[in-house]
Amino acid sequence: MRSLLFALAAGLLGGAAVADDEAEPPLKVCLISGSWEYESEVTLPAFARFVEEHYPAECSVIQATAVDDLPGLEALDECDVALFFTRRLTIDGDQLQRIKAYATSGRPIVGVRTASHGFQNWLEMDRLIFGGNYHGHYQNELTTEIAVASGAEDHPTLRRFEPFTSKASLYKASPLAEDCRVLLEGTSPEGTEPLAWTRELDGARVFYTSLGHQADFEQEAFRRLLADALFWASRRPSPPR
Repeated sequence: MRSLLFALAAGLLGGAAVADDEAEPPLKVCLISGSWEYESEVTLPAFARFVEEHYPAECSVIQATAVDDLPGLEALDECDVALFFTRRLTIDGDQLQRIKAYATSGRPIVGVRTASHGFQNWLEMDRLIFGGNYHGHYQNELTTEIAVASGAEDHPTLRRFEPFTSKASLYKASPLAEDCRVLLEGTSPEGTEPLAWTRELDGARVFYTSLGHQADFEQEAFRRLLADALFWASRRPSPPR
């Protein structure tokens, strides 16, 4: 009997060890920062800490040191998913080629606000990768009311999302590429525009939102939206609340 109990215990422990070995490693997230207008050098490191605290993830922040210099892009070679929050950086040469190589490689990508015009020498990224059509914004003084788009309520990135009012001006983004699925809509006194959407591009999952004001990052709903988007784009289940 003792031998039988020992064998059963050993089997259970062995099974637990196998389960631990088979557990997925933390999601490796690369956050590309270079949107000084929205203080991404502050908001993205804080967001990285939030993600690492609440999700099985390891984050690295790649910070532009000047409008024409974005060192550390080698991290893109090793990450599982990249998030871009840059604004009109004028990088060129090898640095820009690394961005293009990642964005067109069929790997997951998330874009935040000014990522629609994140690289002055590759403004086509908005249309080609995100499926967007950025052409300016409504008045800065106007707030944006956020609503979940009809039929998008069941999307995994929205399971923890609660609409709020954003202080950010509403971006003019329509019409989107035909294969985009709108998740959120924004309305200001001057109009309504898509505010967050997804698409699949050459096998890659793509998520973009024109939210990203400093005050947006103070909203847990927005932080959860972005974090869940990272896992959705990577085809990884995000943990329960």
